[in-house]
Amino acid sequence: MSKRHKPSSERRQVNKRITASLARRKRTEHIFRSLGLFSVVIGFLMVFLLLFDITHKALPAFQQHWVNIDIEFNQEWLNENNSESVETYDFRNVFRQSVYTMFPEVTEPLNKRALIGLFSSYADLQVKTYFETNVEEGLNKATISLLLDDDADIYFKEANDIGQPYLRINTLEATWLKQLYDSGRIEKRFNSEFFTNTDSREPELAGIKGAMAGTILTMIVTFVLSFPVGVGAALYLEEFAPKNKITDLIEININNLAAVPSIIFGLLGMSIIINVFNLPRSAPIVGGIVLSLMTLPTIIIASRAAIKAVPPSIREAAYGLGASKVQTAFGHVLPIALPGILTGTIIGMAQAIGETAPLLLIGMVAFIVDVPTLITDSATVMPVQIFLWADSPERSFIAKTSAAIMVLLCCLFVMNAIAAYIRRRFERR
Repeated sequence: MSKRHKPSSERRQVNKRITASLARRKRTEHIFRSLGLFSVVIGFLMVFLLLFDITHKALPAFQQHWVNIDIEFNQEWLNENNSESVETYDFRNVFRQSVYTMFPEVTEPLNKRALIGLFSSYADLQVKTYFETNVEEGLNKATISLLLDDDADIYFKEANDIGQPYLRINTLEATWLKQLYDSGRIEKRFNSEFFTNTDSREPELAGIKGAMAGTILTMIVTFVLSFPVGVGAALYLEEFAPKNKITDLIEININNLAAVPSIIFGLLGMSIIINVFNLPRSAPIVGGIVLSLMTLPTIIIASRAAIKAVPPSIREAAYGLGASKVQTAFGHVLPIALPGILTGTIIGMAQAIGETAPLLLIGMVAFIVDVPTLITDSATVMPVQIFLWADSPERSFIAKTSAAIMVLLCCLFVMNAIAAYIRRRFERR
């Protein structure tokens, strides 16, 4: 081999430096990719653990224990006052006497009170409802399924050994529950009352129907106010507004409003919307106005970004065909930007549906039993309902809180699924 074909020492050193540099770059890229993958895995793991914890705690709330009791509609127990009106019948006395008949060994007044305490406070109303529904059949005796108290319900869900004391169930109460269990009178059912009942002080009776109705009404008001105003403001700022100091100031304030704590909007709603305009306190219309003010900056910013992303060639083609600025904006730019606008709207609505602080300040934290039907009725919403249940001392409300969180998350998933479907349809067009 000739001398000129042999690499010089200087060239070998350059090759070594290049090789070392490439090795370092590959090593750095590998480390970066590994860190990125690790971050994604950790993120998914945290979300999975959160959902698993919520689901694990929520599952007991979707089941409830009932007990079949032989109710004797004794005329002496029903009508101690010899009245002819059914409304004066003492169904609570009928319920108590029927339970005492099943446990003849219970004679002490305190033990009788503890025995009745194993059943829901709604048990006598269940007996009354059954009697009024079947009164034409000439009832003398019937087996009626009655709801257990929340402590007895937890006992059957969590106790390892039926018949042994557990939590707030003492030895004597555990013995009575074991007798009912061994006689086959205890039934576990799906807790449909969780979806059909409104809020209650009694954990076994509490449901989310009222809070869901309030949430739906509040979100309707929020969407009706924030979506057209937000999209209109974004369209004006991007397509029609002149570029001067005034529009620059407006843009700065919109960006600043997106970072304002949500409780400030609650203070605004309390001081202006309620005190100045005298709108009803704790009503969906007030909550919707407050949440729409909070959502507007997010919708405007996302809508402006979507409108700005529309290719200039679309506008130029429309102008070339003789379209006016308004026709171009509404007939060409807005339809193309709509998928991005919907994404921003869903993000804003998802943020609004989970807000609690501003709604607490306008009175939606009140204990509401009735289901709201109008936007001016007193109501509460799901996040506030979750807040109230999480603050309750009863153990059963822990499961109810997690179950309500699951329902709220399902609502968010449905909202995102609908938005994704609408986006795909508009993108195809």
